[in-house]
Amino acid sequence: MSEILLEAVDLTKHYGSVEALRGAAFQARAGEVTALIGDNGAGKSTLVKCLSGAEQPTSGKIVLDGAEVHFDSPTTARRLGIETVYQDLAVAPELDPAANLFLGREIHRKGILGKLGMLDKAEMRRQAVEEFQRLGVTLQSTDVPIGSLSGGQRQSVAVARSVVWASKVVFMDEPTAALGVVQRERVLEVIKKVRDKGIAVVLISHNMPEVLSVADRVEVLRLGKRVARFTGSDTKLEDLVAAMTGALVQEEAA
Repeated sequence: MSEILLEAVDLTKHYGSVEALRGAAFQARAGEVTALIGDNGAGKSTLVKCLSGAEQPTSGKIVLDGAEVHFDSPTTARRLGIETVYQDLAVAPELDPAANLFLGREIHRKGILGKLGMLDKAEMRRQAVEEFQRLGVTLQSTDVPIGSLSGGQRQSVAVARSVVWASKVVFMDEPTAALGVVQRERVLEVIKKVRDKGIAVVLISHNMPEVLSVADRVEVLRLGKRVARFTGSDTKLEDLVAAMTGALVQEEAA
């Protein structure tokens, strides 16, 4: 079994009197795609926010590589090797794919020109093309604004950007929600390539056939707590639905 890279232990999160997480548990393992599923209000988004530094849990602990960590911001999580891909195609549409890949991490030219703030666009483009090829990302062009590319290509760049900078975990929040069938398949292939690089991929999705097609493991949240875990290869759709609705409970939900 792969090593546990990231783990949530008994996390709670209160927003006033509302309990979004009630002792939630979660595990992400190296070289695996773990699907995090649950009905609306189950606590998925809150859990991901806590595990990626966007929110801080009220109590409980987060363990990364065997050591307890505290993420006070997404920047801290990113510095420790955790990246997030959001469903809203979080790219800068007026910039080309290479500029999007290096957004916030631009390479400056050497010498005095770099000190004056000039970017080494040729080097960024060279590295970007290399990374896109490594991940199997096929783009219509690398020289045009990303806003002119298809939804699938834009999302593939967003996925690639996170993968290039992530050393441990990538969260993918509904990465194919806005895509057509062919575009969705392309993004799923990229996700598999990311997994094969030894990174822990966490897929948040409402698309159960998609979950079953790509996930090595599935963890189910209900009412702010994990209620079931499955191995992807021997999981049936009806089992997932039963766990999400409360008809099937492997773990104590109270």
